Amino acid sequence: MDKNQIKEGKTTAIVAYFTLLGALIAITMNMEPKNEFARFHTRQAFGLHIMFVGFALFLSYAFNQYAWYGLYIFYMVLWGYGFVGAISDKKQSVPLLGAFFQKWFTFIQ
Repeated sequence: MDKNQIKEGKTTAIVAYFTLLGALIAITMNMEPKNEFARFHTRQAFGLHIMFVGFALFLSYAFNQYAWYGLYIFYMVLWGYGFVGAISDKKQSVPLLGAFFQKWFTFIQ
C-alpha cells in the first residue's frame, strides 16, 4: 500500500473510531472510491464498537461493578491502540480480536 492511498483513506479511518455511528458513517464514506487503508480500520473500529455494545448489554442483565471496569479498560486500550494506528498511518490489528474482525466483517468493502 502506497503513501498516497493511506493519505486518502486516513480521514475515513479516523472517523470510524468515533462511536458506532462514526463507524457506520465511515462505511458509507468508503463506498466510492474504495480505499484499503480505510476499509481495514473501519472493520477494526466497527468490531470494537459491536463488541463493546454486546458485552455492555450482557452486563446490564448480570450486573457486576468490576466486570464493567474490566470492559471499559479492555475497550479503551484496544480503541486507543487502533486509533493511534490510524493516526500514525499503520495497518496494525488490535490485539486479540483484530484478525477476527477482518474475517467476520468482510461485508465492509
